[in-house]
Amino acid sequence: MSISYNQLEASHLSEILALWNKELSDLFPMRLRLLQQNIVEDQLWLREGSWVAVEQSSGRVVGFAVAKIASAATEGFGIPRDLGWIHALMVDGSYRRSGIGTALLRKAEEALLNAGAKRVMLGNDLHRRLFPGIPAQLEETRQWFEKRTYTFKEISYDLMNDYGDDQVVTLPTVHEATFRLANPSDREALTAFMHRCFPGKWDYQHRNYWERGGTGREFVLLERDDAIIGFCRMNDAESPLLAQNIYWSGLFEGELGGLGPLGIDESFRGHKYGISIVQAAIHYLLQRGVRNVVIDTTPFVDFYGKLGYQTWKSYARYAKDL
Repeated sequence: MSISYNQLEASHLSEILALWNKELSDLFPMRLRLLQQNIVEDQLWLREGSWVAVEQSSGRVVGFAVAKIASAATEGFGIPRDLGWIHALMVDGSYRRSGIGTALLRKAEEALLNAGAKRVMLGNDLHRRLFPGIPAQLEETRQWFEKRTYTFKEISYDLMNDYGDDQVVTLPTVHEATFRLANPSDREALTAFMHRCFPGKWDYQHRNYWERGGTGREFVLLERDDAIIGFCRMNDAESPLLAQNIYWSGLFEGELGGLGPLGIDESFRGHKYGISIVQAAIHYLLQRGVRNVVIDTTPFVDFYGKLGYQTWKSYARYAKDL
């Protein structure tokens, strides 16, 4: 078996799609739009660290690795430029234990090191990640990375709830405040709120939302005295960016909706605004015909359990210092 390693190009995405779905379609059904969005359209994509393994006799892609690295653009949001990610790494099951995965990882790590990365995380690459870590079902993958000196950090969870066709969640009444959906005219005020109350990756992700053509319909706002004091992001099939909580909609018959992140100005905490704004977002999603809702990448299982959400998927986070 002769394998060549070529830098990953947009033209490889269709073969990567086929390989992914051959291996993981029953757990994480992939679509081309998601690969395009999360790889070639991501400004953090490190081309020099992204490779495909090609079987020379057939010309078929039998493995790939995708690397990303933070940039000057993220540094202004508290995300250091020396942080890198292995966005994805996969080898065809028929070609494993032949050194292909090790070679792909080595090439990705070398490129990340050359680009200035000092720390590498497995997945969790901001809002265009595929996974926040290694899915629990892939125990052999965890062991494989541990042998290559990646260190376990924590577990995060995706939660899910399904709602009956006739089930209604009413818009909650809250202390001296009101809920409403955002609109295009809220862009400046909401951006200022995010920058002031949630500087960092949420601020960065929020700005990218508007740059992608967002209209505000993905945000529930909590207002008090005509000022924004809280938000909750919600996603559906019409959202301008496929968000993590609706990635795997192919597993559901109806439309999948997603919730999160959410945040309340710390000056106004203590009035049960957090749980209420989640209820408000569910109210609006159900009005749009969504019946299955996912909350992704959270440790707050008990908090969301109050609303009937149960663990759906879990992920182990790993990192390595180069």
